[in-house]
Amino acid sequence: METNNQKTSFERCLNSANRRVVRIMSTLREAQTHLERGDMTGAYASSFVAADQSERLTNLTRVMPAYTGHPRAKEMMEDVIREAFPVEIGFTAEGWFCLRIPALMPKKNKGSPAYLTDPQYPAMKRFWQGKLPARYPYNVTIFRHVYRQDRPERQYRDHDNVELNRVMDVVALYVMVDDSPMRCQHFYCSAPGSSERTEVYVVPQDEFPRWLEQAKNIPDEGVTLHENRS
Repeated sequence: METNNQKTSFERCLNSANRRVVRIMSTLREAQTHLERGDMTGAYASSFVAADQSERLTNLTRVMPAYTGHPRAKEMMEDVIREAFPVEIGFTAEGWFCLRIPALMPKKNKGSPAYLTDPQYPAMKRFWQGKLPARYPYNVTIFRHVYRQDRPERQYRDHDNVELNRVMDVVALYVMVDDSPMRCQHFYCSAPGSSERTEVYVVPQDEFPRWLEQAKNIPDEGVTLHENRS
């Protein structure tokens, strides 16, 4: 049975979501005005604010079902996220772990990355169910940022200004003995593609030169991923 507290919490969440929708619509109108005036700098600024607000709205609406008190809200929400935001997980032919996220990671301090990272937890849990964790004792964790080919290079993000910590936490949970600097090194790179995504590879340190050479030939759609490590 629903309680007054549930009603109040849901109403508060709903009102907050409605306010964000109003802000997004206002910002989109600003972007349209800038576009009509030929002011692409202003259009970019407005569209970036709209994107940030949309990400915050996504985070908010994901928790709204739970505020209703429905007993299966979390489970059903995970199913919705899986369909709308498919995270790919598997092993390359060489036995390297790979996680593909169908979006670019946000800049640091530009809003919560939860809308991108939250889907990884249930995805990783499903992938590893019934499998032994693949513990790489000494590894290189590679973050490969794939940008649309039509995106100006000046819009590429500096590698040291991208929010990756939450991604690293969930990856380390399943495929690393330890993510300390003595055991885990990081490598960052960017590449053009037909669609934007973030690829994460975990490769034994002595095999990293091999990955680096093969990275020159990664297909546009990404390498084939397998369910089990070879």
